Amino acid sequence: MTLSQDQQHPSSDNSPTVEHPVKKELSAPAIRALKEAEERRRSETTVEPAKEIGGRGGPDPARFGDWEIKGRAIDF
Repeated sequence: MTLSQDQQHPSSDNSPTVEHPVKKELSAPAIRALKEAEERRRSETTVEPAKEIGGRGGPDPARFGDWEIKGRAIDF
């Protein structure tokens, strides 16, 4: 069973066209809200996680599969 040329290579004339939506004018409260949100995002700072006190050290075995320290299997 062979395909015709049209079936093998569809022409671009048959492809659907994508229309871009028309941008609407934003109201004054909407513009103000967008500006406030942008200011909040800028002012946010990343918080470093607290260091673990008395932990086992090294990578987390649950995440990295490292259940051994100095040749001994550990389980906590």
